[in-house]
Amino acid sequence: MTELIPIRRLPAAPTRPQHRVPGTMTFPELFKLPTSVPLSLAAKALGVHVNTAYKLIREGTFPCPVMRVGGRYRVATRALLIALHIDEIPIHLEDVNNGADFAGGRTNTK
Repeated sequence: MTELIPIRRLPAAPTRPQHRVPGTMTFPELFKLPTSVPLSLAAKALGVHVNTAYKLIREGTFPCPVMRVGGRYRVATRALLIALHIDEIPIHLEDVNNGADFAGGRTNTK
């Protein structure tokens, strides 16, 4: 007679949470960036996952020059803005007026 061995069912593998691709940045966020940014932030600005950014660097197809500083990748903000086809920071009339008032020794009191 054959002995029946009970089959033990393993618990279902936990479902892995989906990694969401970071959203792109807004214009005000872009224009507040420092002179260089980490690769993760550059990837966010471009709307790609950071792993995709590393892959593009390895392939030599990242859309802007990348610097290696202290073992980490950094991207010049100017190069990032050019890659995004945002070559110039917009100038607002209010900023020009405030600068002219400041240069003329007048203070803007509101």
